[in-house]
Amino acid sequence: MIVKEGWPFVLVPGVFGALVGHLTKKKSLLAGGLGVSAAMAYFFRDPDRYPPFDRELILSPADGKIITIKKEREERFLETEVYRIGIFMNLFNVHVNRAPVTGRILEIYHERGSFLPAHKEEAFERNDKRYYLIERLDGTPILVIQITGLLARKTIPFVQKGDEVLACERIGMIRFGSRLEVLFPAEGARIFVNLGHKVRAGESPLALLPWRENG
Repeated sequence: MIVKEGWPFVLVPGVFGALVGHLTKKKSLLAGGLGVSAAMAYFFRDPDRYPPFDRELILSPADGKIITIKKEREERFLETEVYRIGIFMNLFNVHVNRAPVTGRILEIYHERGSFLPAHKEEAFERNDKRYYLIERLDGTPILVIQITGLLARKTIPFVQKGDEVLACERIGMIRFGSRLEVLFPAEGARIFVNLGHKVRAGESPLALLPWRENG
């Protein structure tokens, strides 16, 4: 399956290559157009995923490699000590992002910034990004941040403020190589990943965060 936002990138090169190739009688143009279309179809692929059934798990919102695991204070949205886990997506990873928990979208906020290479830690502070604040069913706030990179210059939300989402449900994507961060309260959390681990969106558990008793 191909995500619908990718179809223009898939169809246009193929149609253009076929048209120009036919008019000029150059098979190389046809082959080139079809090659670009195939590459775009691969990039915009959107495979089904099957999450583990455990309401206390924080699932990976992205495919890629773990590049950051930090315990720090987050004052802007969560206002508490959090774990921040960063995931780098290269050009060959699936770029559809998924909800790490079941809950409700409290806020979506776009912040303009730079386009530094996404694997650099300074990209977390300086790059263009989109925030998704999700409230888990027990009231626990979870923050997902899409961060653009040197080539990835557009974040695309699939959800709106107020939407209810299931764990593993598609919430957005970033075009062409990028980074994603997930932040959640540190108290009681057990981290399941290490730096360098490869993860899959909607399927790989990043951590276990105990359910609030009043949730």
